[in-house]
Amino acid sequence: MLNAPPPFTIDSQHLYLEITQSPEAQEQAYSTAGACQRGWINKKCLQAFLPWFQEEIAPTARVYPNSAALPSFWEVVNGTAITFDRDRLVLIPTLAMDDDELRVPQEWVDIPEWVADYYVAIQVNPDDGWMKIFGYTTHQILKTKGVYDPGDRTYSLESEDLISNINVLWVTRQLNDPEALRAQIAPLDPITKTQAENLLERLGHPDVKFPRLGVPFSLWGALLAHSGWRKKLYELRQGLLIQWSIPQWLQTGVANLAQQWGWEKREFVVVPARMRSAETFFGLSREIIVAEHTYELRVFPKSASEDYVWRFELRSTTPSGQIPAGFKLRLLTEDLQAFENNEDTATTPVDMLYLEVILELGEGLVWEIEPAPEDYDWEILRF
Repeated sequence: MLNAPPPFTIDSQHLYLEITQSPEAQEQAYSTAGACQRGWINKKCLQAFLPWFQEEIAPTARVYPNSAALPSFWEVVNGTAITFDRDRLVLIPTLAMDDDELRVPQEWVDIPEWVADYYVAIQVNPDDGWMKIFGYTTHQILKTKGVYDPGDRTYSLESEDLISNINVLWVTRQLNDPEALRAQIAPLDPITKTQAENLLERLGHPDVKFPRLGVPFSLWGALLAHSGWRKKLYELRQGLLIQWSIPQWLQTGVANLAQQWGWEKREFVVVPARMRSAETFFGLSREIIVAEHTYELRVFPKSASEDYVWRFELRSTTPSGQIPAGFKLRLLTEDLQAFENNEDTATTPVDMLYLEVILELGEGLVWEIEPAPEDYDWEILRF
């Protein structure tokens, strides 16, 4: 847990936190000046707010879905999500000095996978090194009282309709306030792989300054709801064409972005059935955490001579550890469709779960595990 910056007082109604003013080395790349500023302000806001929130209100609070995913959000939309206990809040920072309203991008309100319970309005003053939390609201209030602006696809709420003291959030949760936090929203129709590819080709160029306004929201929202496609959009806008190719990782090493997600190249020793000698070859591996226990997901060709039959394995990292009953390892197509023999379930504790698939060159797969791993986010592995 990071050290929380001390709050200080300018007025008695609002919380003020210090932010660092100095630029940091190795800032994340973004495609436009606007996205760069958006990434910077959201990062500074998160660095100040999360440690304070962990210390004062919710020790279990963490970034949603994980820190590695944040640039793919900030490339196209303002806001940062934090989960705590069973709730989610979104920080909405602004550089505007008139804190007369909270303005929330539609993505955080109408994409079911992104919806939060609370939305926190934050005014950032980088010149003087502070940020002011000038209020918060709930999804229910934002949807019922907020004004939707189709021009910039935002929901706005006047400051007088916000709860100005962030500590009230802690009090209401302690009292188990039964207020309905989330309003009902309509699901977004899924889009096909072909539609997604067309949208990515159209919106993946950095010359498109406002991709979130470039197509109808029903298409845009469905594209972002699939985190594998959201990551692909970010990569295309950075000019990174092939980042998630398993064969390429085995040949030249794991791409930098994939390393941030925990993937590494490893040497495996496998004894094929009915053979006395072991085979040694390279595959890919990443550690995942489920219910505070660590497991390893492996991906490798079935044999050194075959590059079209691929094996996925889930193992415990603990010596002699097993996969608990009820765990599932599942593979889906790039557009999240099931296929024959795409799932392995542990009906009793087992040494491993595994799946073998025959894949065509360039085909993409998405892996899932139940229960869901900590920090899980869909990713498309291409073969």
